[in-house]
Amino acid sequence: MLLKLARQSLWNRRGTALMTLFSLTVSLVLLFGIDHIRKEARQSFTSTVSGTDLIVGARSGQLNLLLYSVFRIGNATANVSWDTYQRISKHPQISWTIPLSLGDSHRGYRVLGTNTDYFSHYRYANQQTLQFASGQPFSGVYDAVLGAEVASKLGYQLGDNITLAHGIGAVSFSEHKDKPFTVTGILAPTGTPLDQTVHVSLEGIEAIHIDWQQGAPMPGRRVSAEQALQLDLTPKSITAFMVGLESRMATFVVQRQINEFRGEALSAILPGVALAELWQMLRMVENLLLLITLLVLVAGLVGMMTTLLASMKERQREMAILRAVGAHPWYLFLLIQLEVLLLTLIALLLAAVTLVVALWGLQDTLASSYGLFININPFSLQSLYWAGAILLASAVLACIPAFSAYRRALNDGLTIRL
Repeated sequence: MLLKLARQSLWNRRGTALMTLFSLTVSLVLLFGIDHIRKEARQSFTSTVSGTDLIVGARSGQLNLLLYSVFRIGNATANVSWDTYQRISKHPQISWTIPLSLGDSHRGYRVLGTNTDYFSHYRYANQQTLQFASGQPFSGVYDAVLGAEVASKLGYQLGDNITLAHGIGAVSFSEHKDKPFTVTGILAPTGTPLDQTVHVSLEGIEAIHIDWQQGAPMPGRRVSAEQALQLDLTPKSITAFMVGLESRMATFVVQRQINEFRGEALSAILPGVALAELWQMLRMVENLLLLITLLVLVAGLVGMMTTLLASMKERQREMAILRAVGAHPWYLFLLIQLEVLLLTLIALLLAAVTLVVALWGLQDTLASSYGLFININPFSLQSLYWAGAILLASAVLACIPAFSAYRRALNDGLTIRL
């Protein structure tokens, strides 16, 4: 009976109730959306690389080295010579290495030059290996392996030809059109920046730049794709390289030796430590976003309470009639509480549906523009805690208009005032 009366009361005031519901729903979408994206962004970053003990590059800050080598964000301050890479890779404590060469792109997607060790040793998430959706790793100089998103967004299939461009812009006027690459493999989706990467061999990177100097073709010198195959395509330098050790007990020893390497100024970083530093820097931003969202939610709840208080004067006769037919003051108190809880519960359901639809619609945009791979399922145990806390806060705030209704006297409502 009480629930039916609460529904009918809200329906009679549906204009005000809908505005309150809209305001509260927007607040809840912001709260759950920002909290979900914050957690998914951290998960997306931390799952990008797994099982790599060290990342080595030219001397720079560890965050810069982590961002350009793993997340394809930014550029290296300098390169690592091939001789230095070869010397360090022969260290007795090093099990494997993966060379990385960056600097080119294809229609806005970064190009990574590496070797076949990349497909054997690279791990992401919880030690997951790279899998091919179709095709196989590159074997020739002009072979290319595409990330899942590159292939799907640009509509490439095995056997298609692609042209690489100098630089990392979405539009480039310095293309290596004379040396096209053939797609030989397409990786399965990983939910990491690998999906947005074009993978080629180190020899391929060397071949397309063999007649280039300082980012432009050398005047009077032109080397065709066939002629380049006859030349020595051993790289002169690489951007960085990943290291896997025989034993993790030797991590700090090898790291110190690389940092003190006399032949070249190098930095060796631990990916986990660098990630922790990154999130430590972003913690203030995270907390600020969460605080702003909570303030928006509080504003929505206070607005709902204010609306109910404003409507109490208009509902004096309604309350008086309920008292006249025998309703106890506590009945009125519970009626107001139930109306608030109904509004909050409906707002929670609407916010959940809206958020799922929004995440589904924005998933590709977040991945392509920001490198964030967001799960469209925002529900978790913490979401239930949030929902419970919001319902409790609504009930507490509803005590103010509910107590106002409780104190209304019978004659106050029945007396007609002109």
